[in-house]
Amino acid sequence: MLPLGSDPVAKIRRRLIPFLFVLYVVAYLDRINVSFAALQMNEALGFTSAVYGLGAGVFFISYVLLEVPSNLILNRVGVRTWIARIMITWGLASSAMVFVQGTWSFYGLRFLLGAAEAGFFPGIILYLTRWFPAADRGRAIALFMTATALAGIIGGPLSGGLLSLEGVGGLHGWQWLFLLEGLPAVILGFCVLAWLPDGPAEAGWLEPAEREWLAARLREDEEAGQATAHAAFWPALRSGRLWLLATLYFSIVITFYGVSFWLPQILQSLSKLGDLQVAFLSALPYVGAAIGMVVIAQRSDRTGRRAGLVSASACIGAVGFAGAALVESPAASLAALSVAALGVWGTLGPFWAMPPVFLRGAAAAGGIAVINSVGNIGGFVGPYAVGAVRELTGDFAAGLWLMAGSLVVAASIAAALARTESRA
Repeated sequence: MLPLGSDPVAKIRRRLIPFLFVLYVVAYLDRINVSFAALQMNEALGFTSAVYGLGAGVFFISYVLLEVPSNLILNRVGVRTWIARIMITWGLASSAMVFVQGTWSFYGLRFLLGAAEAGFFPGIILYLTRWFPAADRGRAIALFMTATALAGIIGGPLSGGLLSLEGVGGLHGWQWLFLLEGLPAVILGFCVLAWLPDGPAEAGWLEPAEREWLAARLREDEEAGQATAHAAFWPALRSGRLWLLATLYFSIVITFYGVSFWLPQILQSLSKLGDLQVAFLSALPYVGAAIGMVVIAQRSDRTGRRAGLVSASACIGAVGFAGAALVESPAASLAALSVAALGVWGTLGPFWAMPPVFLRGAAAAGGIAVINSVGNIGGFVGPYAVGAVRELTGDFAAGLWLMAGSLVVAASIAAALARTESRA
């Protein structure tokens, strides 16, 4: 029985989420800082839109290839050890981008960064399922993933400031950006070893009664889905639901990274402003993203209807991208892109609360990684496609329509899942 006034879920949220949040801010910033570096780097190294788009997306080739084995290793060796390894190696790889000299070194170092970071995100999602009961997961995952929005909010001004170091110490501003933004990941990797428990059993800051209560709640969730849940990885791969979720996530991620990697250049093409002003303006769509994530995730936890809210959020995002393609005013385009970001990021909390409903144990470790791997192929497709169509058409309108269409596909798949959800 819990002591009077005890709230283990709130205690876990306060203890874990801020730290995991900081880790993901750094991860996402190191992944998308190339979008700000491109404001200088593309011209300095002679990169075309297609070369940049391919380099931005090639990160996801190695990321996807190594995602499942990385998460299965994490499930064996423990979260603390493996997440620390991931962070230290990706920090070093990110800082090594300072050595980019041409097209092939750009592709090679982006590929190396993807290999180093593979397994971080699905590993943390798996980790959260071991701490939060099903009714609280949507909010917990959204609070963690809001880090991507905050990274966009702070990443613009921070990257703009680093770009202004042009010529200091004989380095270009874009080189300072890569060098200094990679170092926090290395430092935080060592902090993980000291701070992060592998699971509730190692959490000395939980009272014995709280650990027992949490174990009972998690066991109830597992028993509730026992009849339909997969525990072994290979049988889970035959689940049509797993591949439907993977396809849904693929459609979302096309837009997620399509806008993330191109936002500064889209805004610059519309406004003709300088690098620093564009870097600051690029923070505004991420404010919409943060609002969408938290509000929609809280709604999904209250109602338990995850797929329906994913569908509605995807529709909002599609409207935002279509609006950005149609209007000519820079201010109206920025507002439309903020609506698009609200919708895209709003899908994430309810979406990632869905896989643990039918996956547990090794199936959860591998299945979540499979969904994330297939989805993140969209991280290659989105940036590359936007760059390719811009090179063909001379502007970003066709790329914005492409992202709107991808979200319509996502909304349709989620709506089909919602009909199944409503009969459950």
